[in-house]
Amino acid sequence: MRNRPKIKDIAEKAGVSVATVSRALAASTLVTAETRQRVLDLARELDYRPNVSARNLRTRRSMTVLMVVRDVGNPFYLDILKGVEATAREAGYAVLMGNTEDDPARETEYFNMLRDGHADGMILMTGKLPPAGGWNHLPVVVALEMIEGSGLPHVQVDNVAAARGAVEHLISLGHRRIAHISGPVPEPMSVYRREGYRLAMRAAGLTVPAGYEVRGDFLIESGEECCRSLFSLSDPPTALFVANDEMAYGAIHELRRIGRDVPGDVSVVGFDDLYLSKAFYPPLTTVVQPRSEIGRTAMAVLLGILAGGSEGAEPIVLPTVLKVRGSTAPPLI
Repeated sequence: MRNRPKIKDIAEKAGVSVATVSRALAASTLVTAETRQRVLDLARELDYRPNVSARNLRTRRSMTVLMVVRDVGNPFYLDILKGVEATAREAGYAVLMGNTEDDPARETEYFNMLRDGHADGMILMTGKLPPAGGWNHLPVVVALEMIEGSGLPHVQVDNVAAARGAVEHLISLGHRRIAHISGPVPEPMSVYRREGYRLAMRAAGLTVPAGYEVRGDFLIESGEECCRSLFSLSDPPTALFVANDEMAYGAIHELRRIGRDVPGDVSVVGFDDLYLSKAFYPPLTTVVQPRSEIGRTAMAVLLGILAGGSEGAEPIVLPTVLKVRGSTAPPLI
C-alpha cells in the first residue's frame, strides 16, 4: 500500500522547511505568493491530504469556517459561497453555511459556535451583530453588507457609485420621472443605494416627487407592492431603479398585471445580476456585483487573520458593472 504523503515530502520536493509548507497551506502572509503556489502545486501533484484529526488536536482548530447569511434560499449567495469555498479548500478549510432568517436568536447562536471553537472564523453577510455584544476580537469578516463602527474588516462594493451609475443610465435614455424602490432602510446598504439614486437625480437637476421613493424588503412580493403604490400616483414614473433583482422581478410582474409594457411604457433597472436576470423577460438591466470575487477575497482576508495577520482598517471595495439588457429603453413621452 502506498504511504500517505506528508508535509515533509512536500518540503523536500519544494526545497523549503516543513514550517514554510505549513504556513503556505494555511495561506499565511509570511510566505511569498510564489512559494505558496509552488507548495500548492506540489500538494496536488502528490495528492497530499492533511490528517485532519491529528492537525485539529495539535492546533486546537476545527478547520471549519462559517458563512452566515440572511436567507440560505436566496440564489444570490451561491456564487459567493463558491468563491469562499474555493479559497477555503486550498487552505484545508471546510465551509458551513448558517441561515439566520433575520432571527436575533439564531444570529447569536452562530456567534456562540465561533466563540466555543466549533468554527475558526466567520464570514458575516447579515449586516448584524449580536445585540448582547461579545463579538469583539473574534475572527469575523463582513462581506457585502456594512456594519458601520464595528471595526471589523469589510469586503464590499461602492453601493453609492453603483446606484448612481444605474440611475444615470436611465437619465441618459431621456427619463425624467424616475422612482426608486429601496431595500429596508435604515440598513446601510439600502441607504447607500438610495443615496446614489438621489445624487444622480440632483446632478441632473431632477426633483424626486412625493411618493417616488418607496421602501421594500428585498423580496419579490415587496417589489409588487411598491410598484402598485407607485402606479397609483396621479403622475406615475416612466422608469424604476430597484435596489435588488428580486424586487425588480416583482415590479415587472405588477407592471404586466396592470397592462404596462417593459420597456415600452416603463424601464426597470435592478441590482445584483442574479443568474435568472438574463433569462427573465425582458432580460433585466442590472448592476453586476462580482459575487465570486467577493467570496474569494473575504475568505483570503479571514485566512490572513487566522494566520496571525492584522485586520485591515480600510474596507476592500470591489468594482461593479452595469449590464444593459432589454428592460430599459427611451421613454415614449
